[in-house]
Amino acid sequence: MSKRPIIIDTDPGIDDALALAIALFSEELDVRLITTVAGNVSLENVTQNTLRLLNFFGKDVPVAMGAAQPLIAEFVDASNVHGKTGMEGYNFPEPKTELLLKEHAVNAMRRVIMESPEPVTLVPIATLTNIALLFAMYPEVRTNIREIVMMGGSASRGNKGVMSEFNVATDPEAAQMVFQSGLPIVMAGLDVGLKALVLPQDSEEIRQMGKVGDMAYHLFKRYRGGSFGTGLKMYDSCAIAYLLCPQLYTMEEAYVGVELNGTMTTGCTVVDLKGYLHREPNAKVCMDIDGEKFREWFKESIARCI
Repeated sequence: MSKRPIIIDTDPGIDDALALAIALFSEELDVRLITTVAGNVSLENVTQNTLRLLNFFGKDVPVAMGAAQPLIAEFVDASNVHGKTGMEGYNFPEPKTELLLKEHAVNAMRRVIMESPEPVTLVPIATLTNIALLFAMYPEVRTNIREIVMMGGSASRGNKGVMSEFNVATDPEAAQMVFQSGLPIVMAGLDVGLKALVLPQDSEEIRQMGKVGDMAYHLFKRYRGGSFGTGLKMYDSCAIAYLLCPQLYTMEEAYVGVELNGTMTTGCTVVDLKGYLHREPNAKVCMDIDGEKFREWFKESIARCI
């Protein structure tokens, strides 16, 4: 079976680190390129974190730096959740700087997509600035993109604003451009991320699962995306889980738009499940997840890593 070619756009980040591990050690995915974008912490920090992770994993995947700030909005990171550097709590090796490309992430994505003999899947698990810039600068790439599987958005409440999820709300204009791209989109947002939990007893099991398991355990202790005592939310792994185990999800097709002008709701993903807006669906939205099966899948996936 041939591996599915993907590009991961990311901002590590503790939950990003685990999503990257699962993707890189999967026998079904071919990670052709990793691009970085300012999000959980600064662009410089997320890029250095990515290069440290690749050295730790022993994986030689090219990395390209992207946008250091949103298209329009002021950049506000999530260091309150992920710590100042984004991955505090573990002694990683030095960044593998030879993997860092000189070209910008947008140019690197275009090259990898257009050179691929089969359509590439984009997997943004961060703010969508790089993806929006890609479509604005190089619309021809759409002809060789299979789909976009993203972690972001919400059909209900938010985690950055009352109604807005962090990845979308950090650059809502970019998110709107992506949802209007005309490409197939899978949105794995807060509706499933809040239920994709690693429980305390899982953390102890994971700790025994080799280098990656030990890393995960120590990062979990610093991660404020939930509670080490009651359950940690593995938001970004939801996108990877869709690629590898889509049967975990209950899906709905819907039109998704992004609120850009709300005085209290900017960055909200408006998921029109009832057809009130009279617009054709532009996304498959993950509305629910089997939390118990996700936990088992997550642990099995970490166990396959080094």
